[in-house]
Amino acid sequence: MSREASKLWKKFCAELNVEINLLVGNWQYILGGIVFQYIHGLAARGVHYLHRPGPVLQDLGFFLIPELGPQNAYISESTFGVIFFSFFLWTFHPFVYQNKKIYTVLLWCRVLAYLVASQILRILTFYATQLPGPNYHCREGSELSRLPSPKNAYELLLLNFPRGVFYGCGDLIFSSHMIFTLVFVSTYHQYGTKRFIKHCGWLLAVIQSVLIIASRKHYTVDVVVAWYTVNLVIFFINKKFPELPDRSVSSQQLLPVTSKDKEVKSKEDQYNPDDGISLAVLLQQLEWAALQYQSSKVKL
Repeated sequence: MSREASKLWKKFCAELNVEINLLVGNWQYILGGIVFQYIHGLAARGVHYLHRPGPVLQDLGFFLIPELGPQNAYISESTFGVIFFSFFLWTFHPFVYQNKKIYTVLLWCRVLAYLVASQILRILTFYATQLPGPNYHCREGSELSRLPSPKNAYELLLLNFPRGVFYGCGDLIFSSHMIFTLVFVSTYHQYGTKRFIKHCGWLLAVIQSVLIIASRKHYTVDVVVAWYTVNLVIFFINKKFPELPDRSVSSQQLLPVTSKDKEVKSKEDQYNPDDGISLAVLLQQLEWAALQYQSSKVKL
């Protein structure tokens, strides 16, 4: 048991060294993505001051999907929590698993790019037109449907967390929950390895869509727009930026290769005089150096 724990600890330390090296070169992207989450929350808080409650708009989804009611609204949030934390934990699996395809830091750089681009579009749309909120606390007669003008900048910047996050109004088109859901599910579909989990992920995304409408958190249009907008954002970002290195492929390059293997070697692993050493080869060398360093410490 202790021997297995020791091997796991060595594996964790080796992976940590690799990820720290990647973080040093990419920290500004991670930090920028995290800061923008606050900016997105600030924008959602700001539009709540502009919200004016009114009659709930006619909606096909509301007609077809039975209403959960305020007492069952937690079902939608619970489903989202399962999706969020499952994906978050999966992104750190390279620290403990032998078979791995991704680098955690590089994956989160890509995920945050998806989120930021989608959230910029979301901010533009919900400020362009404010619809009367369909959620129970956003309807006429609710004290939470309108916010009094902020007394100072501190009150505005604080976001009134977590109450201001869970009881916001006016930030409708399009759904933030669906942005996170679709980004996480699509990312696993690209970089995950279990086909069954991929199918379950898309099924959960559909269930989440139905629950959001059933709990009256959003109109159907907010969910529909999210489905095609987020997937188009992911498509164009993937077209613009290079593919993330596949560790399951690069790890095989440590083994001897035949002349035939060298001939079919991908272009991204070849030397480019303009770019220097390729990203995949550089990451492979960093990982190999970290493993060598750990093994030398054990011998000493």
